[in-house]
Amino acid sequence: MADDSDLPTPNVPARLDHAALERVLKRAAELQAAEADPADATLTEEQLVEVGREVGLAPQHLRQALAEERSRSLVPQEDSTLAHLFGPAIAHASRTVRATPENVFAALDLWLAREHILQVKRRFPDRMLWEPRSGFLSEFQRAFNVGGHGYHLSKAHEVAATVVRVDDGRVLVRLEANLTNVRVQRVASGGALFGGGALGSATLVALGFFAPVAAIPAAAAVIAGYFVARSHVPVVARAQVALEQLLDRLERGELPRPSLLSTFGATIR
Repeated sequence: MADDSDLPTPNVPARLDHAALERVLKRAAELQAAEADPADATLTEEQLVEVGREVGLAPQHLRQALAEERSRSLVPQEDSTLAHLFGPAIAHASRTVRATPENVFAALDLWLAREHILQVKRRFPDRMLWEPRSGFLSEFQRAFNVGGHGYHLSKAHEVAATVVRVDDGRVLVRLEANLTNVRVQRVASGGALFGGGALGSATLVALGFFAPVAAIPAAAAVIAGYFVARSHVPVVARAQVALEQLLDRLERGELPRPSLLSTFGATIR
């Protein structure tokens, strides 16, 4: 009778760790996409949730990922030399909160009117746009920081909120502040400084000054112009913090109360 140790060992599949599982699933999806008919490549949300359930993904996580993807597609991703040198044009923040889209839009509208002096520009089913409110009182509030709010989002050309329902009790809120106008102004100011310095150096050369001496205005203007243009970065950082603070309030379920000054300003604008 043969010893049990001489019998062939059954092939026991090796267990995959989390990283290996992600790589396998990603590669399988790539292979499937390469062979699939483009007409069959689309799935409904429910079909995707069912596929995810079959591979062990929780439906709530898939629905949240879907909501994040939908909101992300509305915001262009910037990866330019201008952004690397002088900062991004758009500040954005997102978070999943327990609320309804209607309550989120109503709360944001009141907060943005009261603390950032914005007014509604456009309304869509899942998206709202705000712009700086005009008028003497609004300009006075911003210039003298009345109320101490800072009004960091009022510098933006446009502020947007996208709200996508994740499930019955949660929504994904994505906020963006478009600060392209601020960056253009700062870069233009820096360019004007550089141009003035270059003109000064050219004048010195024409007057017969020694070249190293004549180059001083241009060199100083390059440095000063860069720092003026680079001053856009703190503006984006402050706008980013303001967006995160709005999401903090939504997450805590705070209800905004319009102030007397903001109500008066909205009435007379």
